Amino acid sequence: MKFGHFTANQAILEAVLDNRNIHVIDFDINEGLQWPPLMADLAAGGSSPASLRLTALTLKNHNASNFAMVNQTGRLLREYADSINLSFEFEAVEMANEDDFDAIRVDESRVLVANCMIHQLHTLNRSFPLLKTFLSGVTNRLSPKLVVLVEEEVYNFEKIPSMSFVEFFCEAIHHYTALSEALSADGIGGMGLEMMEKEVLGVRIVNSLREFPCGASEKLEWGDGFESLQRLFKARAFSHYNVSQANYLVSLFSGGYWVQHERNRLALCWKSRPLVTASIWLPKCGRKRKK
Repeated sequence: MKFGHFTANQAILEAVLDNRNIHVIDFDINEGLQWPPLMADLAAGGSSPASLRLTALTLKNHNASNFAMVNQTGRLLREYADSINLSFEFEAVEMANEDDFDAIRVDESRVLVANCMIHQLHTLNRSFPLLKTFLSGVTNRLSPKLVVLVEEEVYNFEKIPSMSFVEFFCEAIHHYTALSEALSADGIGGMGLEMMEKEVLGVRIVNSLREFPCGASEKLEWGDGFESLQRLFKARAFSHYNVSQANYLVSLFSGGYWVQHERNRLALCWKSRPLVTASIWLPKCGRKRKK
């Protein structure tokens, strides 16, 4: 999680040097752990005033406790922003299809950023179709200046459409085995690891296998989201500072982790397998934000 958060935040900071008034569309905010470090950097650095507006997307018609958790996250982030004198706005918008993105207020004076984290271990209610909807919605309806995508490697957008179920099944076995080994090496063992496997990893494995797109039409639908991103945006290389920061962060943990940097992608690996991959996407020339 820290690898994804710090990598994404650094990319955002580098993209807003000329305008430090930011609007972030966040796919899955949960407890909002990603945002206090970014808020602190905005409040501390730069000669011009900074502000952050955060739009957290929630599942439409989902349970009330999830919506309450998102709003509680917003309250805590407001309190933190007040404590560091940062101008901050928060809103929660329900999402079910692309049309729901029209409800998001867009201010032309702010730098619009889309942030998609799908690697958090505790995220169990995000399905493949919703990921596709998010990517299609932000690229087709909102035209952000920057899209930050952090993928758990087993859900890689580029691989899924061409994979058979058997190939995905084998990939999932290797991925979750490596993930379990990494958790054990980080000191999570005994009852803690057993609880993690039963309540988090087990549910995630079952959900991923159940939702895998087997049919040709399902694969086409799955690929729509990433194809819209590739059609309108181009991958950008990570800065030297961002790569160095990732390497430093990894050095603080057990020796099995390392960082792979190739093809404009930055991956956190455990031994021989990538676990999480980050990429940054910028609009292709001539792209204008829709009004």
